[in-house]
Amino acid sequence: MQITGNLLIGQQSVFGSNGEIKAVNAATGATIEPVFGGATLADLDRACALAWTAFDIYRETSPEVRATFLETIAQNILDIGDDLIERCMIESGLPRARLEGERGRTVGQLRMFADVVRNGDFIGARIDPAQPERKPLPRVDLRLRHIGVGPVAVFGASNFPLAFSVAGGDTASALAAGCPVIAKAHSAHPGTAELVGRAVQKAVKDCGMPEGTFSLLFDSGRDVGQGLVKDERIKAAGFTGSRGGGTALMKLAAARKEPIPVYAEMSSINPVLLFPAALENRAEGIAKAFVQSLVLGAGQFCTNPGLVLAVNGPDLDRFIEAASAALKDTAAQTMLTPGIHKAYEGAVERAASHADVTTAARGLEAKGDNQGESALFVTTAEAFRESHDLQEEIFGASSLIVRCPSLDAMLELIESLEGQLTAALHIDEADYADVRRFLPALERRTGRLLVNGFGTGVEVGHAMVHGGPFPSTADGRSTSVGSLAINRFLRPVSYQDLPDALLPAALQMENPLGLNRRIDGKLECVR
Repeated sequence: MQITGNLLIGQQSVFGSNGEIKAVNAATGATIEPVFGGATLADLDRACALAWTAFDIYRETSPEVRATFLETIAQNILDIGDDLIERCMIESGLPRARLEGERGRTVGQLRMFADVVRNGDFIGARIDPAQPERKPLPRVDLRLRHIGVGPVAVFGASNFPLAFSVAGGDTASALAAGCPVIAKAHSAHPGTAELVGRAVQKAVKDCGMPEGTFSLLFDSGRDVGQGLVKDERIKAAGFTGSRGGGTALMKLAAARKEPIPVYAEMSSINPVLLFPAALENRAEGIAKAFVQSLVLGAGQFCTNPGLVLAVNGPDLDRFIEAASAALKDTAAQTMLTPGIHKAYEGAVERAASHADVTTAARGLEAKGDNQGESALFVTTAEAFRESHDLQEEIFGASSLIVRCPSLDAMLELIESLEGQLTAALHIDEADYADVRRFLPALERRTGRLLVNGFGTGVEVGHAMVHGGPFPSTADGRSTSVGSLAINRFLRPVSYQDLPDALLPAALQMENPLGLNRRIDGKLECVR
């Protein structure tokens, strides 16, 4: 499939005239053809107008039709073949195996949401039939369903060029909810974005969806991204990126005449808690697994284990020694962009020069441009508590070990942390009583608790939560991964005393869609 550098506005393919975006080889810094044209505000207006026109038609497509559409997108992405992987490798610096796995995840998410839509339970149909003879007052007929909120803006992520970008989880869940999507490509991988965008665009045409169901825009600055969030026809946004970028979009959305939600995934250091019995029995084994997680993908995961908490003593010394030995043998890895690499190197240098921080180990020296060397640092509980700088995320393969004087001090540090995506607990049975004391605080601060593992590797399923209290996400009541992600883009509508002929199919008495529904509060299952 040829890459043109064009915007995809509905079924049109046009070259943007508002500046240029040039793709860059992540490993060398060299530019890659072709040049991509930035969207104008007129292009943005056209995409939003098409999306708004499409909304009322698309949201009423049947579950079967919408599910087939999602499955067609998935197949079209697979049909791009190796061209997609090769382009993405160049633009992101990520290895083939990682990207092939990410493509599988992207396709799997689309197919999972097809199953969710086909099942129909997301509609949440409820019927409270009229009771005209009820005393002292009759009861009206009430029926409820969930509908899509409206067109959704999706911002592509730098660190997941497939799974959190043009056809990633935000797009899949929004389309599943019945919401048209306008995707803003990330400037780090525009060629990848166009290839995937064309797969979605083709599915729109082949499945007979309204033209404005999907558009893809490139932004040479910030006008288009900001304009998307400010446009009155956009009713929600999905974002994965920096805290600064996410909070800027949140402020724009809140300042609108009609404020809208921005589901932003932003910043998390993902604490790892080493409990005494586990540390005594398995310090070396945990350390080796920790380093493997830390350096995975050059540490450019939102669930990267950036903080380790443990009680000071000989067992923690063993852990640090084993982790340091493993880290010293890790190769420097190409990072996603020169800008990300520069920010990482600066953050690591600041940590290394902190008066209360000791460098435990550094990885192997970089052999090429834009390669980040892994880093492991050690500090005290007191220094960590008093220095906000030490609590900030370093986006890359860097982690900080905190020597705590006691479990009580560990718990105090947990209570002081900002919201997190994950917390990993390494425990043996002898630690259970201590762990119980920590669980309430961890539940209040994280979206996912895991035992004897690490947060990297987010399973896409029905029970997954990839979210957490601010600033890990903008809204800790939501998840961006798993089938519950569809709820972000739905809202309930109640119908009172509407004639059956005017009711949506989901609420008609004959139940033509064959949905499970709550009648008078009792679940009635038809399948």
